[in-house]
Amino acid sequence: MHEIQEILRNIRHIYCYVVSHCHTHPDSTEPKDNQKSMAKYKLEYIWLDGYQPVPNIRAKTLVKDFDKEPTLEQLPNWGFDGSSTQQAEGHSSDCVLKPVAKFHDASRKNGVIVLCEVLLADLKPHPTNARATILDDPETWFGFEQEYFLYKDGLPLGFPKEGFPKEGQGKYYCGVGYSHMGSIAREIVEKHLDLCLDAGINHEGINAEVAKGQWEFQIFGKGSKRAADEMCVARFILNRLCESYGVDVNYHCKPLGATDWNGSGMHANFSTKFLREVGGKEYFEALMAAFDKYKVEHIAVYGPDNHLRLTGHHETQSIHKFSFGIADRGASIRVPNSMPKNAWKGYLEDRRPNSQGDPYQIASRILETIATVPLPK
Repeated sequence: MHEIQEILRNIRHIYCYVVSHCHTHPDSTEPKDNQKSMAKYKLEYIWLDGYQPVPNIRAKTLVKDFDKEPTLEQLPNWGFDGSSTQQAEGHSSDCVLKPVAKFHDASRKNGVIVLCEVLLADLKPHPTNARATILDDPETWFGFEQEYFLYKDGLPLGFPKEGFPKEGQGKYYCGVGYSHMGSIAREIVEKHLDLCLDAGINHEGINAEVAKGQWEFQIFGKGSKRAADEMCVARFILNRLCESYGVDVNYHCKPLGATDWNGSGMHANFSTKFLREVGGKEYFEALMAAFDKYKVEHIAVYGPDNHLRLTGHHETQSIHKFSFGIADRGASIRVPNSMPKNAWKGYLEDRRPNSQGDPYQIASRILETIATVPLPK
């Protein structure tokens, strides 16, 4: 009997020890009260490289632990090899990525797209970092209309291997139906729209454009940096999406050359607080005079090869001239019908920027010209 009592006493001791330690044992499935569960987040750092005249979008992924989607302030700077992006020499190749904006990445589990500026090793802005030095005004609103072609095997979607489609331009603009749109393009642009909206980008619409295989999306932002940031991220999302379709995005402003097919622009709609709230014909005319005066400076940052597109044909004005007109898509600046009807208040559309243009430099140049025009007293 004594031996049985001793065995029972030992069993009780063991049971009490196990109960008192099971919640703090490292192998326990239950977390400690003071320990939060962490998740692996995929941070896709993206930036513009140093290639000229058109920089490419680069991207690489950093995996880090967070208890929830990180804030911008939680995202660290990260280095990269600038000698592989035309941003440094091989003997001193380290450059720095500084996060400046973040977007939810719905295409990946725990995904975040991190837009970055490029810095030198001493953390000063890199010479290729246009964003760091542009003018910005949150009260000036921008709407960019990004046109582009979808290409497969070196040709726009829907083009025959030799020559051009039997039917020329006309029915493709905002078209519907397989014979005009094909079977891939609309799926791509719809997915792109959804991914942009999920990311929190202010994507305002899509439409098929004038040429076969040509499309457009629109991005709106308050301030040049906000609008340009979201355009850059929207371009990245589209480029990455098209990889899975074996399709390239062709942003060249005149990919079909000197033919009777439209080129691609990135029309810049803009509106200052004064234009929206006060306006007036006198101020409008002074503003147009300033845009005429600085037309060369505008063309210099409105995208490469624009002489191929701004010919005076296919809804463009000549690159050598400046004009404006109400509802005139052949003018340098289109004035909406609503503006003269509303005491010359509203917005304007600069139709000269092309589809490869740098949205940072385009918006900054527009602000620079606006700043030269005194406001009426």
